[in-house]
Amino acid sequence: MEAREAALKVLYNIEAEKAYSNIALNKTFKANEFTKLDRNFITELVYGTLENLIFVDYVIQQFSTMKLKKMNLWTLNLLRLGTYQIFFLDKVPDFAAVNESVNLSKIYCKRASGFINGILRNMIRNKENIELPNKEKEFKKFLSVKYSHPQWMVERFLEYFPKDFTEELLRVNNETPKLHIRVNTLKVSVEEVVRFLQEKDIQVNRNPYISEAITVEEGFSQLEELDIYIKGLIHIQDFSSMLVAKILDPKEGQFIIDVCSAPGGKTTHMAQLMNNKGRILARDIHEHKLKLIKSNANRLGVKMIDVEKFNGKDLDEDLIETADKVLVDAPCSGLGIIRRKPEIKYRKEPDDMKTITELQLLILTNASRYVKREGELLYSTCTIDPNENQKIVERFLKQHSNYELIDINHFYKSIVPGEHKGNMIQLYPHLHGTDGFFIAKLKKK
Repeated sequence: MEAREAALKVLYNIEAEKAYSNIALNKTFKANEFTKLDRNFITELVYGTLENLIFVDYVIQQFSTMKLKKMNLWTLNLLRLGTYQIFFLDKVPDFAAVNESVNLSKIYCKRASGFINGILRNMIRNKENIELPNKEKEFKKFLSVKYSHPQWMVERFLEYFPKDFTEELLRVNNETPKLHIRVNTLKVSVEEVVRFLQEKDIQVNRNPYISEAITVEEGFSQLEELDIYIKGLIHIQDFSSMLVAKILDPKEGQFIIDVCSAPGGKTTHMAQLMNNKGRILARDIHEHKLKLIKSNANRLGVKMIDVEKFNGKDLDEDLIETADKVLVDAPCSGLGIIRRKPEIKYRKEPDDMKTITELQLLILTNASRYVKREGELLYSTCTIDPNENQKIVERFLKQHSNYELIDINHFYKSIVPGEHKGNMIQLYPHLHGTDGFFIAKLKKK
């Protein structure tokens, strides 16, 4: 299968089957043989098109008399791929973008070949004349089109943040995030992993904040296929996610409950910090996700995790005041990981936030019942929405006078990038180079 055809199929699956981009890409790479160059090109086409989807559709609509909603999905995605290449990929000649799109249309939507050819060629002739909404008169619409975020989301961010902050956040949300690796020090030293990766021409740097964290700079090739991944010497995990276990700071011999634990990155990191001594109860509501936790634990050589199916919305009377520490990595809107899953932008609706915040507070409230006196409770999300973060913690504290905030910025200053006000931390992609992430730590009196 040729690279553009693979990218087309992935984009089709993301829209038609509601697949996640990273999972759809991985399935394609496992099912087909591609050169490293082709893999990179497919990844570029898929993520680039998704990141810029609103802009791309805005441009297509200017050249099409047919509304996009009425187009066959194969036709629409071929137009999107062609438009993305014409406007964003200087290394691809315009004629190649058109010809390859037309060739693929003869396989997937034969009747639309002339339609696609006409629109893309017209686009090439007039691409210098594309006009965005007026930035001064239609600022919100301008940001929405230029940076491909739904207008309601732009408006929501502008409620929370200043204009310049918001624009920079939207811009960086369309950049490719760096890949981070956690070295499994239960099995290997960081130095050995760095040496192995460098021998494979994968350029990496030690993270200045977390000793077991490595940043992949360049030369990346599917890490899951490397021997050190298969043998459990490394785990792919963003730096911000690693901060959770470091700040919860579990100790050997303790009993920890992770109430929303899938896919197990934070769970296995806690076990690593505990030197595989103690007990972690890892729970989730989906059977396939529980299997993923078990799989990761087995690969990493972690022996102290008990996996159970349980809904955090429910209270487990048997666990009340039994745990030394409890982690609530709550379900959230995911607005902090748009760089990794750009399709998130287009699947959220404004009303989703109301439902999710009530769920978050309920899960946190139930989890707080499991903590022993003098024990600790950590709440984290991968979003930048204060309604899901600081306000949830504030609401919880108003209802629970037996808890108090621990000042993360004082006690964990050496591992947290940037300056933060108050006791909680909020990371942003454009300020800290991480996923958008929130962490608060509380102590039971």
